Amino acid sequence: MSRKADAAPLITVVTPTHNRRDKVLRAVESVLSQSATRFEHIVVDDGSTDGTEAALARINDPRLIYVGAKWRGANAARNAGIERARTPIVTFLDSDDVYLPDRIERTLARFDQNPALEVLISSFVSLKGGRASNCINHDAFLPPKMLERALVAQTIFIAGSAITARRDALLAIGGYDSDVARMQDRELLLRFARRHGAHLSEHVDWTKYNSENSISGRRDGYVAAYANLMCKHPHIAHAYPDIPPYMIARQIIADIIKGRLPQAFAGYMANRSSKDLGYSLPELLRGYVCGRRWRRNFSEELRARFGARPA
Repeated sequence: MSRKADAAPLITVVTPTHNRRDKVLRAVESVLSQSATRFEHIVVDDGSTDGTEAALARINDPRLIYVGAKWRGANAARNAGIERARTPIVTFLDSDDVYLPDRIERTLARFDQNPALEVLISSFVSLKGGRASNCINHDAFLPPKMLERALVAQTIFIAGSAITARRDALLAIGGYDSDVARMQDRELLLRFARRHGAHLSEHVDWTKYNSENSISGRRDGYVAAYANLMCKHPHIAHAYPDIPPYMIARQIIADIIKGRLPQAFAGYMANRSSKDLGYSLPELLRGYVCGRRWRRNFSEELRARFGARPA
């Protein structure tokens, strides 16, 4: 398929970046080499000082749009891209990730086949420390309540570069929350679940690279980030009372098992000092047992309904 520079784009790719020149160039190349050609790729530069703007300016392709300014973090940059988008469908690509060649083609086909589709979550391969992990979802539609349960239980694979949505739907829920620096994709999808379900795709169409400076990859700060998520969605603690203490307890237990005792203690104290958590040791232990059981039962429900995940 030949590229038609004057053809109206059908989908917008939004990439926020900050001081990742070489990685964002890799990400951009993975978009510009897509099998489908009618797209626009908006790179929103959050005040980079490493020559990102000059490097992108050397790419002579009208589909690449550079937006430079000092935003208030990656989420504000994503929202700037959503607002700038000229197409009805918006998808995302973090600056350290890459698309496989058929990402856009397959994504557009999904939305063409289903005009009622609002949110699509794809599957991916995660690379970390030289090890590749397949993060493959069921191929299934999750109605709103089931989507919320899956997000709360963390039984589906999600990440920013896996999400595609109708632009109008993104705008209707207010886009990304700029006050959420970690777990922002889960927070966004929890707001989607109040209005829409989501279709999960088992097709692997991108690769996640876990960068050293990635916020989501850090062990420290998890409890504070989870507390912020509960602050944004307080109904979770009421509707799923065993899940928040389970999520905190399993993090602490994992640190203990791996000999990270200072981190385990810091996590416990962060929980105790949080007005949105504040679980005692007995509550954490009970939550770990009961929450783990609830999560296992829900996973079995998903398998019974949709079958085993592909290998």
